[in-house]
Amino acid sequence: MDSLLTTSLTLAQDTRLEAFAGVTLYHYLFVSATMFSLGVIGFLSRRNLIIMFLCTEMMFQAAGIALIAFSRYWLNHTGEVFVIFVLTIAAAEAALALALVVYLFRRKSTLDADAWMELKG
Repeated sequence: MDSLLTTSLTLAQDTRLEAFAGVTLYHYLFVSATMFSLGVIGFLSRRNLIIMFLCTEMMFQAAGIALIAFSRYWLNHTGEVFVIFVLTIAAAEAALALALVVYLFRRKSTLDADAWMELKG
């Protein structure tokens, strides 16, 4: 009975692996480049600060996918370590951006980026 269970688990794992056998580094890089491009287009075309922030996060995630794909391709864990740093920076950026958005909304009751062009530092 134990042998039958082991055999069925091995077959299930092999079937799952066969589904991803055709996925190469180029597929992951294509997804990463597409996500990054959509993030840049969204950031440049939208004027809402929250949407701009989300597009920045999408660009961070696209860079993370590329780093992990290269890391897996070269069988080196350096890219995965860099992704942890990228996620840490993204979390700090999220906290800062959220505080800034709340502050700006309280001052002018709008999240339109054009309303903030006259900020002086």
